[in-house]
Amino acid sequence: MTRKIRFMETILRDGQQSQIATRMPIEDMVPMLEPLDSCGFEALEVWGGATFDSCLRYLNEDPWERLRTIRANVKHTKLQMLLRGQNLLGYHNYADDVVEAFVKKSVENGIDILRIFDALNDTRNLKTSIRAAKEAGGEVQAAICYTTSDVHTIRYFVSLVNEMERAGADSICIKDMAGVLTPDVAYDLVHEIKQNTDLPLQVHTHGTAGIAQMTYLKAVEAGADIIDTCLSPFAEGTSQPATESLAIALDALGYDTGLDVDELDQIAKHFAGVRDRFIADGGLNPKVLEVEPKALLYKVPGGMLSNLISNLADLGASDRYNEVLAEVPRVRAELGYPPLVTPLSQMVGSQALMNVLSGERYKVVPKEIRDYVRGMYGRPPVSISKSIRKQIIGDDEVISCRPADLIEPQMPRLREEISCYAHSEEDVLSYALFPEQARDFLGRREDPFYDVPVQEVNVTIDVR
Repeated sequence: MTRKIRFMETILRDGQQSQIATRMPIEDMVPMLEPLDSCGFEALEVWGGATFDSCLRYLNEDPWERLRTIRANVKHTKLQMLLRGQNLLGYHNYADDVVEAFVKKSVENGIDILRIFDALNDTRNLKTSIRAAKEAGGEVQAAICYTTSDVHTIRYFVSLVNEMERAGADSICIKDMAGVLTPDVAYDLVHEIKQNTDLPLQVHTHGTAGIAQMTYLKAVEAGADIIDTCLSPFAEGTSQPATESLAIALDALGYDTGLDVDELDQIAKHFAGVRDRFIADGGLNPKVLEVEPKALLYKVPGGMLSNLISNLADLGASDRYNEVLAEVPRVRAELGYPPLVTPLSQMVGSQALMNVLSGERYKVVPKEIRDYVRGMYGRPPVSISKSIRKQIIGDDEVISCRPADLIEPQMPRLREEISCYAHSEEDVLSYALFPEQARDFLGRREDPFYDVPVQEVNVTIDVR
């Protein structure tokens, strides 16, 4: 019997996030929503990640309305989102009542599958969102954040999968956000996971290091059920491998992808026009299309590399790039080998940059790193040494409980704070995640003069 390999299409979320910083407006998506719905994809990834922030901050879009628009045009294919566990779509832990309300509204507004991960693979930080998703009728795909170190063995990841299955996961994803999962390890890891669970297994990687296609092939050979790909206009580089190319290759190898390449080609033509517009406007940096073999050495995601380049340029220190890049794995090791995924990738990158530019390691330490060392983000994979802990937080206590246990309910206060602009629970949740951006967006919606600067009028009276 021909084995079926299912595809999840990422062009509406991770593909465009990886290449144009999530700046694609809904207007560019709508014409292709119905064609995408008819292609035979397992799911379309359309929401979560950086889309929410980008809608409010840069596109003047209501992210909830974007989701409802997509749902109205996609009648048959499942819609999927990426959720950072207790961090939701933000960069710190939220109270359980915020997590519960956000997950419930995500499902109500159209999401079918929630891919839920924790940046530290601390499953305590997944429990509330998994429970809330199941109660709301959503499917839970629990994701292991793949990374490498002496502790991140195949046995470690299989044990993590077992924890996620017990927590209520409906499927499992190997989330290789840095594109560092090599073909040999992919085969062994997928094989071992499939030996230990009957749950469907999905594999996600990026083309940053230039090995993604080989990684997918070996994962499929080992028993992976679903792979993440992106239509060619926004594929490769820091994005996912091209959907059309993988479909052709796997079909030729005897797998059933269920995808019509001619149909995909017509959709790709539309998005090629979108891509060309971003190239013309300078919104697509050619560097995101380059192969970066150093990713295999430093385990740094493509987005993190581009952020480092941008930050150093802003500081007039572009010549220190290689020093900062070399500092990243040292900082990561000293901080207990956290996977380099949001928000830890930004935090580790910032600390590495400060270590290099200040001339003294840990002379300058961001608040987020201090909170991380205190345990406020969860358990690091490896205990942080006493000397590093002392250097960063002095004699401050390190918590051992689930971080969200220390957060009081937040929704009543949030509803009151934004009551002058919020029409719905969704508006309140936008404010909960991104207070400044949401207040400005909602304020402009209610008052056309909201962001017009106040003019100071100086009146001089002539008394001569």
